Parts: sequence; structure tokens; C-alpha cells
Amino acid sequence: MDNKQAKLFKILGVETRIRIIELLKQRGSLCVNEMSEVLGITPSAVSQHLRVLKYAGLVRNERKGIWLPYQVDPAALEQCREIISEICTCGCEGTGRIREAELGQADKDDLAKLEKYERKLLQELKAVRMRIKELKEET
Repeated sequence: MDNKQAKLFKILGVETRIRIIELLKQRGSLCVNEMSEVLGITPSAVSQHLRVLKYAGLVRNERKGIWLPYQVDPAALEQCREIISEICTCGCEGTGRIREAELGQADKDDLAKLEKYERKLLQELKAVRMRIKELKEET
């Protein structure tokens, strides 16, 4: 792993930064105050995290009048996915999902893991459905 990759993992090792990225992925462009309200942290804290994420190239912003909305950089997130999938040893091939063979071999010890995985999938599906609904309402 080179120094750039190590820095990326360090940047993404902060929960609030992951929450900011997820929020921007779900809701699109947002300003600092909007993110602050949703995340329950001060605008100053949001700004500090955004500065780090912007420096890493994971988010970008463009002034629109007095507003300075931020959005994720999809190409940068794809690059992160590629880096992670290169070092991932779980066999998910970069999907982040459990292999079909593992699901078939799951036993009682794996039940809690599978139930947790199911909850995550349901949350992801709910977010996708919400975004679809928002896009349909916009048109």
C-alpha cells in the first residue's frame, strides 16, 4: 500500500466524514448548515471535515450566489472502491456483499451476522426507494 492509500484510509477512518459522504450521496448537494442540522454537529465541525474531504478530492463545491453547496465526487468514490477491493480478502469482489456460497453455508453462529446484513440491505433499499421517489417528484 502506498502513502496515498494510507492517507485515504486515515481520512475515511473518521465516522463523521463517512456520515457526511453518505448524506451527500443520499441527498445530493448540501450546504454546511444543512449538513450540520442533519448530523447534529456544529457548522464549524462540518466545515473542518469538509475541508479534509475536499483536500482528499472526495467532495467538491461550487459557489452559487451566496451558497456554497458540497457534493461527492463520484469518480473519487469509485477510485476508493477500487482501492478497497484490491486489498479486500472476503471474496465479495468489490461489491461489499456476502458471497452466495457463504450464505448457503451459514450456520447458527452466522445468524447474527446474516441478520445484521439483512438490516443493512433493507436500509440501503429504503434509501434507494426514497431517492427514486424524490427524482420522480422532480419531474
